[in-house]
Amino acid sequence: MSFSHNYLSSHTGQGAGLADTILRNGTIYTVDPCQPWAEAVAIKDGHFLAVGSNEQIQTYCDQHTQVVDLHGRFAMPGLYDMHTHPDLSLAPTYAGYYETPVEDPSVDELRESLLQYAEARPEQEWIFGQHFVHFQFKKAGINPDKHWLDSVISDRPVAIHDRSWGCMLVNSKALALAGIDDNTTDPSNGYIERDPLSGEATGILVDGGYALIHAVMPPPPAAALERAYGDAVRYQNSRGVVGSKYVHVCENRLDALRALDNRGELTLRVEAAISWQDDLFPVKRRWQLLAGERHYYRSNRLNANAVKFHFDGTHGSFSSYLASPWPGESDWRGGLNLSPEHIHDMVVDMDRRGIRVIAHCVGDGASDIYLDAVARAREINGDNGPMHQCAHSTVLLDENLPRFAQLNVSAEFSPVGWLPEPYARAREVMGAERFERMYNFKGVLENGGNAVMGTDWPVSNINCWAGFEAMITRQLPWSDDDDKFHGEGISLAQAIEVMTINGARCMGMAAEAGSIEAGKRADIIVLERNLFEQQVRGNMHNIQVDLTFVDGQLMWDRLANEQTLALKPKWRAHQVIDFSDKH
Repeated sequence: MSFSHNYLSSHTGQGAGLADTILRNGTIYTVDPCQPWAEAVAIKDGHFLAVGSNEQIQTYCDQHTQVVDLHGRFAMPGLYDMHTHPDLSLAPTYAGYYETPVEDPSVDELRESLLQYAEARPEQEWIFGQHFVHFQFKKAGINPDKHWLDSVISDRPVAIHDRSWGCMLVNSKALALAGIDDNTTDPSNGYIERDPLSGEATGILVDGGYALIHAVMPPPPAAALERAYGDAVRYQNSRGVVGSKYVHVCENRLDALRALDNRGELTLRVEAAISWQDDLFPVKRRWQLLAGERHYYRSNRLNANAVKFHFDGTHGSFSSYLASPWPGESDWRGGLNLSPEHIHDMVVDMDRRGIRVIAHCVGDGASDIYLDAVARAREINGDNGPMHQCAHSTVLLDENLPRFAQLNVSAEFSPVGWLPEPYARAREVMGAERFERMYNFKGVLENGGNAVMGTDWPVSNINCWAGFEAMITRQLPWSDDDDKFHGEGISLAQAIEVMTINGARCMGMAAEAGSIEAGKRADIIVLERNLFEQQVRGNMHNIQVDLTFVDGQLMWDRLANEQTLALKPKWRAHQVIDFSDKH
C-alpha cells in the first residue's frame, strides 16, 4: 500500500470554512479506485471535505477542528447489511414469547423447553415463539405436525416458527381458533400443508399461510418493537454497520422506527420494506402505504420506499421453487406463492412508481421468473427505475448470472445459506448438481453484477464479519474444521466492496456513500487491526470496530479516549448488547 502525497481530493460544496473533524495518521482504505489509500480525512457538515495525506489534510484544520489521531489504525467505509429482521429476533423476547434454549434444538429439547415455558406461564393464552428445525425431526424419524405438538400441549394454542421463518408449526387448538380446517382455501401467497392421502391439515403453514395465525393473535407491544429496533441499531453500529434493510414491515413496525428516528436514536440508515402480502403478519394499511403514506416516514435516516415479498419457500420445507423437479420427484418443483403473471404486473407497477422490489427467491426457478419480471419492467418503463433486489439468491441458473448486471438487479446472498454449518448442509437435499452452484458470489461479480450480503438475522448471525470471513474462505469461522463449503470464495478486496460500495448501490446511494471520497457522506469505521495484514481464516469474524462514524457523527466508540469523547459519541460499550454469540 502507498499514500499519494501529490493527490488530494477535496470538496467545497458543503459550505465554506475548515473541517469540523479530522482523522489523521491512519491507514485508510477508501474503496475509491482513483485513490485507494489515504492517511487522513477532513469532515465538514457530515461529508468528507478532503481525503489525502496528513500534510494535505492539516491545511483544513483550525482552532475549532476536532482532531483524532488514529495512530496507524486501519479504517475503511462503513458496512451495509442488506437483509435483516431485528423485530423477528428481539421483539418476541421483549414481549415474553417462547424461545428455544439452543440454536438447533433436538425434538426432545424442544418438547422439554415448551413444557417448561407453558408451566411457568399458566395465565398466558397463546404459546408462541421460535423455533423448531426440520432436519432435527427428520433425524429423529418424526413428522413435525399438529399431532406431535398436541402430544406436548393441547389445551392452549401453540405456534412455533421454524428456524428459517419459512413455515410455522401449530397445534389443533391454534388451527381451530384461526378457523383453519381441511376445507380452508390456501392463501395466494402460501399454503396449508395437507396429508397427501386424507387432505387433512397437518399443522404446518408455509409462508403466507401462517399469517392466518398471526391474524388471530395479539400484535407485539409497541414498546417491544421499539426496544428491538433500538438494540439492533446500537449493535449494528458497534460492528461498523452504517446502512441496513429491515424487510417485512407493517404500520406498527414503521411507527416504532419513526419513534426511534424522532428521538435521534436511529443512528444508521434504514430502508424498511413493506410486506407485499400478509407473508409474516397482517399489514392492514398496505395499499395506503404503497399509494403514498410511506413518505410520511421519510427522513435522512429512514426510507420506506420498498416492498418485500416471498416468491417461493425454503429448502427445509421443500417449498423453494426449482427450475427442474426436486430429486426423487417426477414433477414437484416447489411452491410459488404468486403466479408469474402476478409478479410480472406487480414488478412493472412498483418499478413505474419508483418503489424497489425485494424478492425472496431461494430456488433457481423463482429467481428466473423474477428476473423475467424485471426485464419486462425495464422494457415498459425504461432503464431508469430503481435497482431491484433478489433476496437470498440461494441457487441461481448459470445463464442468469449476467442478467443481474444487464437488468440492474442486486443479487443478495444470506449467510444462512453459504456459511458451511449443519443448517446449511441440510440444503444438500436439493441435489449435488444444484449444490455445486449455490451461493454464487463469484459468478455474479465476474459477470459485472452487484452482489451484496444480508445477514437475514435471526435466521443467521447478525455479526456481518462472520459472513464477511466465510464469503472469502467458504469455511466455518468459529470452527477448526478445515472442510470447505461448495462453491468458490472471493478475494478480500471483493468482499470489502460487497460490504461497502455494493451495499450503498443496493440502497440507491452509491453516488453519495459507500466509499471514502470528497463530497460523499462521512461514513467511516476504524478497526483494531489491518484487514490486509491478517490471515483471513479465524481473524475476520471476531474483528473489533473501534469507531463508527455516520454522516460525520461518532456513533460508536469502543475505547472512549480523551480525543473521541470530545466528539460526544452516541453509543459506548456499556450501552450495547452483544447478540453475536447466537450463531
